[in-house]
Amino acid sequence: MSQHTPNELTEIFKRDRDLVTQLKGTDGHFARLADEYHEVNRQVHRIEAEAEAASDERFETLKKQRLSLLDQLTAIVSAARPAA
Repeated sequence: MSQHTPNELTEIFKRDRDLVTQLKGTDGHFARLADEYHEVNRQVHRIEAEAEAASDERFETLKKQRLSLLDQLTAIVSAARPAA
């Protein structure tokens, strides 16, 4: 079995960790998206780690859903970033 690393938001947004924490506390939409991302990411990770069985179709659907959520979260973080 290969080693899989979960795609946690804290790793993805390392440089924006404080901003992500702030958005989770002040932006309900962002918080819901982050929670949904976390849940979908956990499901993907469990399938990758072979701790949970899933059809190829379900696995692909979850990965696409995770990517869509990440795109939305990234757009919100980018827009909220202070101008340099």
